[in-house]
This record gives sequence, structure tokens and C-alpha cells, in this order.
Amino acid sequence: MTSTLTRKQFTVDDYARMRETGILTEDDRVELLDGEIYVMSPIGPVHVGLVNKLMKLCEKQVGDRAIISVQNPIRLGRHGEPQPDIAVLNPRDDFYTQALATPDDIFLLVEVSDTTLEYDREQKLPRYAHAHISEVWIVDVGAQVIEQYSQPLQGVYTQLHKVLFGNRITANAIQGISFTTDVLF
Repeated sequence: MTSTLTRKQFTVDDYARMRETGILTEDDRVELLDGEIYVMSPIGPVHVGLVNKLMKLCEKQVGDRAIISVQNPIRLGRHGEPQPDIAVLNPRDDFYTQALATPDDIFLLVEVSDTTLEYDREQKLPRYAHAHISEVWIVDVGAQVIEQYSQPLQGVYTQLHKVLFGNRITANAIQGISFTTDVLF
């Protein structure tokens, strides 16, 4: 006798109901990718510090031209609700209290990868490209490099620019975000 494993694919509505009913709580470090719930890695002090620095840098440079959302979910279609470390969003009067940000709202996403580099590159990045997020940065903490991905086409980013330690990174999708990486690392 053979048995077949069946996997349940969740929608963002199912996921929201799990939060509403207490199956998932704010303390659960999970995200929804292509209908599957992934447990996220714990956050350590290096990660916290880099996210805080990035948030401060971005906030100072964009002012009221964008909302800097830190470790909050975004909505990618019916089956995706990832939580990037930083999302630079188009300003909205409701500050996204009425609905999560969608790809049309997003200027830039940033993932800080101190222990999650493979996951961010292989799981999250393709989903961002498929959703046509115009620009994504992966901060490779170990190598002290920022990988700048842009120009999504057919589910992949066609441009990759690696910004090495001490060099300047400048956002393509929103004016004003630019700094040398030595202020981050």
C-alpha cells in the first residue's frame, strides 16, 4: 500500500483567517509564499542593527515621498504574503491600514541576509521578480556586499549589480536613496 502526501495550498484570505482566529499570532515568525507557510529564521542583533540603519538612511533620504515599512507583510497575488525587511512604498493617506501594499505600491524591497542568503535568493527573489517588483536589494552581511536586482522580465531579474564594501549604491526605482556601503557595515 502506498500513500500520497497531499499539501494544502493557502490563500492570503486563509492566512488572514488563521491570524484572526489565533491559529497564527504576531509572535509567529512566518510568511506565506506561493500558498505555503514558511517559518522565518530568528532575528539576531546584527540583523536588527542593519535593518534599523537602513530604515534610518531611507527615511532621511526620501522624507515624505515614500513610506518606509519595516518587516511588514506585502501582498503578492492570491497566494503570497512575504515580509521583506524594508519596503519603500508609495505614500498613501491610510498608511496601508486598509490593505497591504501590492507590487504597484512598491518602489524598493530590501532583504538583510545574515543567515538567510540562500532562502532570500532562491525563494523570495524569484517571487518578487514574478510579481514585477522593480527593484530588490539583498544585503549579504557576510560578504559586506549589496546585490541590487532590477528590470524583472518573465519571472527573473535581468540586471544584477553587486555593490562592494565602500562603494555607493543608488536606488533606481525612487530618487534620493543613495549611500556608500561603509555607513551600513
